Amino acid sequence: MSPWATARGIQDEELQKFCSRVVKLLQKEELGPDAVDALQRLFLIVSATKYKRKLEKTCVDLLQTTLCAPKCPEQLQLLCTAILRERSPSDDLNLSCDHVQNSRQLSLVASVLLAQGDKKEEVRSVGQRAFRVLESRQPEGPSLRHLLPVVSKVTHLAPHTLHEDQTNLLSKRLVDWLRYASVQQGVPHTSGGFFSAPRARQPGPVTEVDGAVATDFFTVLSTGQHFTEDQWLNVQAFSMLRAWLLHSSPRGPSSPDTDDKSELEGSTLSVLSATSTASHLLPPQERLREKAFEYCQRLIEQSTRRALRKGDSDLQKACLVEAVLLLDVLCRQDPSFLYRTLSCLKALHARLCGDPARVRALLPIAQFFLNHGEAAAVDSEAILQHLFTRIPCELFHSPMLAFEFVCFCRDSLPVFGRNLDILRRSFPNLFKLLAWNSPALTSEFVALLPSLVDSGTAVEMLHALLDLPCLTAALDLQLRLSPAAAERPLWDVSLRNPSCLEASRDPQFQGLLQHLLRATASGTTERLAPLHQLLQPLASLTRVVQCAEAVPTLLQAFFSAVTQFADGALSNQLALLLLERSDSLYQVPQYEAHVHRVLSSQFLVLCARHPSLVVELAKELLEFVGSVSSVHSRETMLTAVVWAVGEYLSVSWDRRCTVEQINRFFEALEALLFEVTQSRPSATLPKCPPRVITVLMTTLTKLASRSQDLIPRVSLFLSKMRSLAQNPAPSSDRCGEDAGAVCTRAAELLTLLKMPSVAQFVLTPSAEVSEPRYHRDTNTALPLALRTVSRLVEKEAGLLLG
Repeated sequence: MSPWATARGIQDEELQKFCSRVVKLLQKEELGPDAVDALQRLFLIVSATKYKRKLEKTCVDLLQTTLCAPKCPEQLQLLCTAILRERSPSDDLNLSCDHVQNSRQLSLVASVLLAQGDKKEEVRSVGQRAFRVLESRQPEGPSLRHLLPVVSKVTHLAPHTLHEDQTNLLSKRLVDWLRYASVQQGVPHTSGGFFSAPRARQPGPVTEVDGAVATDFFTVLSTGQHFTEDQWLNVQAFSMLRAWLLHSSPRGPSSPDTDDKSELEGSTLSVLSATSTASHLLPPQERLREKAFEYCQRLIEQSTRRALRKGDSDLQKACLVEAVLLLDVLCRQDPSFLYRTLSCLKALHARLCGDPARVRALLPIAQFFLNHGEAAAVDSEAILQHLFTRIPCELFHSPMLAFEFVCFCRDSLPVFGRNLDILRRSFPNLFKLLAWNSPALTSEFVALLPSLVDSGTAVEMLHALLDLPCLTAALDLQLRLSPAAAERPLWDVSLRNPSCLEASRDPQFQGLLQHLLRATASGTTERLAPLHQLLQPLASLTRVVQCAEAVPTLLQAFFSAVTQFADGALSNQLALLLLERSDSLYQVPQYEAHVHRVLSSQFLVLCARHPSLVVELAKELLEFVGSVSSVHSRETMLTAVVWAVGEYLSVSWDRRCTVEQINRFFEALEALLFEVTQSRPSATLPKCPPRVITVLMTTLTKLASRSQDLIPRVSLFLSKMRSLAQNPAPSSDRCGEDAGAVCTRAAELLTLLKMPSVAQFVLTPSAEVSEPRYHRDTNTALPLALRTVSRLVEKEAGLLLG
């Protein structure tokens, strides 16, 4: 049994005994290995379950005392902190940071207090204490780096709790740490002895990632064997810089001449004034922005160097992304930085376009030009075209990049403006990210789809959503055929050599594959049934199955958006598409059944919004119900279509509805009902579900009530259906419950048809019936009709009239 399982199995009585042992160990003057071992086990117990384990009050008090003890070993303090955090929020905590002087100890106490949820204004007290410690020490004082994470957390949780002088203080400290950190490497810690400090080699200067000696100020990309305290603070200051700028000045510079600077934004005077102002004369917040700008420029310069180690190369990429994000914040807060940034980012974009390894930095660059392109009179269309054309097509298999790309699209929607058409036209490329990474990106695309779809792309996008699992299989095939074998990501090794590899090179499939893998919307659709058959060997891959599971959710989001703006013509197109595609889906296990449920429900939604759809698509609907095979392969879709015909094929919904149309539908549905009830079930042809039979009977009755010449035919048919259900053939395997449902429905419909005027009123109610007064006012015709029908049904069942 694993240690976690053992810890979860410990009962409360055993836990209390163990707490008593922990108390005895913590009460000793010297805390040794036994105390460490006991606290490690206690932490395992309290963290192994989702619910909060109850500890003795004496034990909790001693954990707090040990945490605050000045001479307590660091390992024990960390364990006490971890245990107390696991119990948060806690009512029996009396921890306070008011008298803690050591910054490392303050960071531990603060982590426990901040986990309490601010019930007793813990965030404010922690913030005030942290700033008092910060005020009492010099920037180069020891151990201040334990303090910055606390300050950053407080700033994030409650920026309003900081006073102006505290904000200015931290801005000044950040300036010092960012710009004036030592450029000499730190001295390694020695253990003393004969060969110690006097003969130790003096530390040399820090170096760049390519090994060259640094000739400019220290940054997070500077390298060395050992680092000084202020160099560590430099790294921490950079890590919290963007959050601090956003929280300390969320609406831009607070100086009185902000508006004046904005008005001079495009002028030479603005640029000159920004560059010529003496840095030390600026207010703390503006001086911090100036130094942050210099720091970002230095990072961009350092990112051009060829790193000697892979770790430094990865750090370059991350710092480049953060530098561009910082420049975006700086330009939003102070427009005078804009023109000093544009040339730099244009050159950076040109360089990154040819460097696939650093493609992630293109996203914040595109974000920058979306945010500031209009103010700087720069057209961002070319940048977006390159971004949406290349990245999803070439790097869809990178999960982190895919997530960041979709988040970029979602978060940038308010600033896309006229470039929104580029995003919409690029949906086939975006769907590649979704197809390959569907579990992680489904919720993001649900939020993005309403902005992607419009009347011009709705039909093509619906085809693409239905073919999404097929797209996943095609992308898998594309990777298997990729010539750059060393650079390919791993595919599903459960299928090493699918039979479709060689067949996909056939010219007859190349056009279909190119259409499926297109980068932008083409405005055309292709029948991909041959491609479905070609890629069938890949249908069982885990990635394909996961994508198929996401499609119903995506379809719901798609139709929720489309039905908000779809007119009659578009609704007709979508309804036809649903009919056509219901028997043309990529065969993934359970995929067809799940999709049919969504398509059938959305077909009814389209009909409810545009009832004339049934009359306008009468020919296509007749063709759809004319196939017996559709009963078994498309049960839910057929049921929805038959119900819609019975509900909306009426003059009350569309004046163009004729008796001839009603008669044609009646004959088609009558023949279908005859076929499904007379056919003998077999292994290849299962029995017809009773739901289909009852819906067919009901629709035939509705049509007969609107063309009363048909009433004798449907009455005869319903009588036969009732007799058949009451006395099933010996070879029939229809269960009693199913037969009972069919018999009951047939009896109800026959009773209604005995009074044609009542039947027409009940089965074809006017639109006014949906108004509340028809259900509240007992003097209206609807309750009277319902009472009449109820009595008729009761009489038919042999009951006395009420």
